[in-house]
Order: sequence, then structure tokens, then C-alpha cells
Amino acid sequence: MIRRTFILGAITISCLPSSSFASNDVLIVNRSESCGCCGAWVDKMRLAGFKTKINLVSNETLDSIKSKLGISYELSSCHTAIIGDYFIEGHVPAEDILRLLVEKPNALGLSVPGMPIGSPGMEMGSTKEAFETFILLEDGNAQIFNRHS
Repeated sequence: MIRRTFILGAITISCLPSSSFASNDVLIVNRSESCGCCGAWVDKMRLAGFKTKINLVSNETLDSIKSKLGISYELSSCHTAIIGDYFIEGHVPAEDILRLLVEKPNALGLSVPGMPIGSPGMEMGSTKEAFETFILLEDGNAQIFNRHS
């Protein structure tokens, strides 16, 4: 079922003109000033067409934001963004965010836990780790939303 949903989402996204990819909503990114990979991720999101707003916050404030949004330690990463009614935790690829915004599932948001090498903003030459994007459902359960190799 995940594969079929992904294929349908990819087809839908690929049929849209690139100017319609970005949401009218602003991607509000909460991050610490000292984290360079967060800035690199924001650059990737801007290249994908997202309008962004950056909030530089302390680590304590960032932890509080994650807690209020229901992001567990296991799903957490270095920055937390909000777009529309969803959170975007960590180095989530733009195509996953676009799919979320097109499909509009009953969910709280997406997460790429940790900081996988090769994820957007974490590029290190040709080195890449396989990683998964998770979707946190409104009932608190997390499921795999997409796999990246």
C-alpha cells in the first residue's frame, strides 16, 4: 500500500508545473544558530520553491516546540519546521513535503530522525545512508512515509 501511495503521489507531483509545487504556506523553520546543516536544509527547501521564515531559538525552546507538537525523542532531529497544519522534523526531502501537502493525510507531520548522511542538508560527497521519512499520525503512531536509498 505504501508503494502504491508513493507512486500515485509521485505521478501527481510530476504532472504539476514546478511553479505549483510550493505551498502558499510559509515553511517556518525553528533552529539553533549554531547548526550549519539546518541552514543547508533551508537552502534546499528554497530551491524547491518553498517560502521560508527562520526562527533562531535556544535548544531549550526548540525542545519545548518539539514537545508541544508531540515529536518524541525517537523521531527528533536538529530542526523543527511548520507548514500549514503539519510539522516537518529534520532533514525531510522536499518531495516528501510536497506529497504531504498534495495528499493532506490526517497526520501531525513528517520526520527524518537523526541526521542521516546524504539527506537534504547533510550531503557529504558521494556518501549516502539509506533513510526513511516517517509520518506521525494523529493517534500518535508513526509509519514509514517514504524510503530513500
